Amino acid sequence: MAALGLSLLTAACGSDDAAIEGGRVTPIRRAPALENEFTPRELETTIDNLVAEINKSSTESMQMTVMLKTLSAFFAPIATGANRAMGELGVTGNVIGPIQEPGDQQEDMRLQNEQIEQTVMDGAEGIGISPFGDASVAVLDEAIAKGVHVVTLDSDLQASKRAIYVGTLNSSAGAKAGETLRGMLPPAPGTVVIHGSSDPTWADGLDRTQGAQRVLEGAGYQVLVRQVLWGDEGEAEDIEWMKDKIEAADPPVVGLLGMFNLSYRCAMAADAADKPDLPIVAFDFDPRTVDYMREGRIKATHIQRQYYEGYLVPYILYGIRSIGIEATKEILAPQLIDGSLFNLGIDVVPGDKVDAYNAFLDSIGANE
Repeated sequence: MAALGLSLLTAACGSDDAAIEGGRVTPIRRAPALENEFTPRELETTIDNLVAEINKSSTESMQMTVMLKTLSAFFAPIATGANRAMGELGVTGNVIGPIQEPGDQQEDMRLQNEQIEQTVMDGAEGIGISPFGDASVAVLDEAIAKGVHVVTLDSDLQASKRAIYVGTLNSSAGAKAGETLRGMLPPAPGTVVIHGSSDPTWADGLDRTQGAQRVLEGAGYQVLVRQVLWGDEGEAEDIEWMKDKIEAADPPVVGLLGMFNLSYRCAMAADAADKPDLPIVAFDFDPRTVDYMREGRIKATHIQRQYYEGYLVPYILYGIRSIGIEATKEILAPQLIDGSLFNLGIDVVPGDKVDAYNAFLDSIGANE
């Protein structure tokens, strides 16, 4: 278990509601979803349909593991959802991941590969994984060759033989954010600053940024992309670059769009340029973004459905084992793109709905 030495294991061994009878799992009973304006009813319907079909089968219990890049911050609601689903399913399972934030990617990939190998040796029949990179393709394919079902989440490994990816499709998510901002802008011409990514080595960030860029340029706006600098040390440079563009761009800057959890830097740049009334749209739900939303400075944000990301993976793994991959995909079809990409969609939260959205997250135990 050396590979798990820096990991926190969160048990999700079967709950009383899904007790084993005669070696078989009793019918799955999900807690009814609370009705809320942010409840993703289309996802809930798909999950209910999958449960109904699984309940027609007589599959024995299953052992599975969900591997996350970390158990904190963005990934905490994913862990909550995965644990809840495994409890409802009555499977033997756990959620594993480092307690600390990811550090050296090569080391993180090495440890994750050891975790995969150990999990297979321990008898796992299903693995849900948020991979660190392509270095896990070979070890995952070895697991799949041994009959282990694999579903990726948050980050995909399309080069592998994984069955399904569950998460945000970044190109469409970026386009949605671009549409949200476009509805707040004066007619073109004008310049929009995107705090995003132009780094071709980070496909997810680039896809999200380009999705927004296509929408805005298609509407006649000039787009300037600021390559995000991660970490506290990058904040001043980000703000100064965007401030300079706000002050000097021709045609003038008419709005800003942040693509990641550092979106609040757009508001800081507008303040530095003495343009507090510029419309700003964000991504994610960082506390500083929320503060600017409460002040009316950030008009809306876009939030990935992390809880449902974690919640769906065990159900999909169990569905593949229970009713087969093709039957599972048929049920997932309303959200399935290109045969294997399950699009969770995103929540669009207006600035005046912060408290309502917090209440929704609290109701499902998904507040970070």
